[in-house]
Amino acid sequence: MKITSWNVNSVRARILNIKDYVKQSNPDILMIQEIKTEEKSFPFDDFDSLGYNCYVYGQKSYNGVAFISKKKIDGIDNNYIKDPKKQSRIITANIINKSIKIKLINIYVPNGNPINTEKYTYKLNWLNSFIKKTKKILSTDKNIIIGGDFNVIPEKNDVYDYKKYENDALFKLEIRKKYQELINLGFHDVYRYFNKDKYEYTFWDYMAGSWQKNNGLRIDHFLVSNNLLDNIKGISINKKPRGKVKPSDHTPIELEIA
Repeated sequence: MKITSWNVNSVRARILNIKDYVKQSNPDILMIQEIKTEEKSFPFDDFDSLGYNCYVYGQKSYNGVAFISKKKIDGIDNNYIKDPKKQSRIITANIINKSIKIKLINIYVPNGNPINTEKYTYKLNWLNSFIKKTKKILSTDKNIIIGGDFNVIPEKNDVYDYKKYENDALFKLEIRKKYQELINLGFHDVYRYFNKDKYEYTFWDYMAGSWQKNNGLRIDHFLVSNNLLDNIKGISINKKPRGKVKPSDHTPIELEIA
């Protein structure tokens, strides 16, 4: 089974690139973030024509997450945590892989910039709520995969120049500790598990030739619960979509499950 996560930065603006990716990569489940549209405006027909079902938690012009799946999935939930701002940032589902039930959590974590503002406080509170809820459900759901745009640079080798981000909400030590706190509940960062020292990124800003210079960040992640680790065949970052015309500033990450 292949599960892909991708911040598409507007599903309608990138629909041609997304369809090209789906045709070429053929994921079983595509988890997308920052769809920037309400459910009523979501391009269901485009995905239906490719043989995919859509499960959408949208929001007008901002945020939004969705599952695009070959097979129908159940247990869809848009209320994983109580978001005081009522932003569309988490959608969860239950999937079956070779008789194993897995809870799949698709997240779009707040950016948090600039620091010393309410936006940073919102990010911290959001992460605290997410960690608290995840700790609680681990008592009953042992098989969990969390994927999406975490807006967290975990380590120095996850950014082209970490010194430039020391006071950025993506790399603040306080935020990185929250990411580690989540992992310490019983998860592995799958990319780093398979690639101990590799420099590879999932996001390149549109400005200052970041893509051409490879001035990137690794902020999109897959975390899997410990007892699922042996089921993971591998993970890869597919850079091809970032080089397309009118691309998202993120590129897909692809998780292969045995």
